[in-house]
Amino acid sequence: MRKDVLRSVICVLFVMALAVMPLRVRAATQLLVGRSVPTADAELAAEVGFELGFFKRHGLDVKFVDFSGGSKLIQAMTSGSISIGVGAATAMALVAKGAPVLAVCENTATLPYFAVGVPWDAPIHKLADLEGKKIAVSSLGSLTDWLAQELIRKQGWSAETTTRVAIGGNPVAVAAAFRAHLVDAYIGGTINFQRMEMQKVGRLVAPTSTYMGRVASGGIYASQQMMKNDPDTIRAFLAAWIETTAYISDSSHKAEIVKIESAFTGYPENLVAREYDIDQGMFTKDCRFDAESLDALKDSFMELKLLSSPPDMSKLYTHAFLPEK
Repeated sequence: MRKDVLRSVICVLFVMALAVMPLRVRAATQLLVGRSVPTADAELAAEVGFELGFFKRHGLDVKFVDFSGGSKLIQAMTSGSISIGVGAATAMALVAKGAPVLAVCENTATLPYFAVGVPWDAPIHKLADLEGKKIAVSSLGSLTDWLAQELIRKQGWSAETTTRVAIGGNPVAVAAAFRAHLVDAYIGGTINFQRMEMQKVGRLVAPTSTYMGRVASGGIYASQQMMKNDPDTIRAFLAAWIETTAYISDSSHKAEIVKIESAFTGYPENLVAREYDIDQGMFTKDCRFDAESLDALKDSFMELKLLSSPPDMSKLYTHAFLPEK
């Protein structure tokens, strides 16, 4: 009798073990995620989510593949080597051109991580002081060029007297232009101006978010193949992303976030801490695109001549994989 009972118990335990094993396999779904510029403020959430285990909690074993820009990320997704990508919302112009992907999340809706900076000893202390000056950007037709155009337009200045000039995006070249006073201002990464302040080469005047308002700036993309064959993985990734950005946005976690981002980017913690404060409020709470940010993004496509005609923005994104409200 005891042997029969023992045999029954062993059978029950064996069946229970078999029932649990598939759950463990499903809880470790491997996922390659592309990042267009991994150290960009909007994309750093990917590293934070990985380090703090948010993706693991949603059953994902995430590995990152990093690129040097949004076009290369979308190229990789088009080729099928990457199924989910984190980058700038401006890559939605490539979706309009036929890339087999859709935006599945509006990650950030402001641009505090770009700013207007000036030489350290320049007599410029507010945006209004830039009227009639020479504003440098990375390249004509780039995102920073559009931000310069919007500054000129919203301030009501003449584009003939307040001019734009391209000097590249290398911080060393920007610093050299500041030292030689070849330009009066530059639009670039906010944290780079903070580093220049430490060296007394340049200083930050204002983040571009002070005059830009809402604009879809950060985006997450999914391939059409993954949307068809593995929608649950997209849902899990976005749920983890939303939890990550909510955690980052809670200022009680600032010290923890600063340590993670400083270790990853190599920037000193004091600069990352200041950048954290500047970035507050940039993440969307639910990944959903809104009409105002989409309209501003569509305007950028036309002003930068990325597209020949205004696209139907509703065809470039989907909310189908987001958690229900």
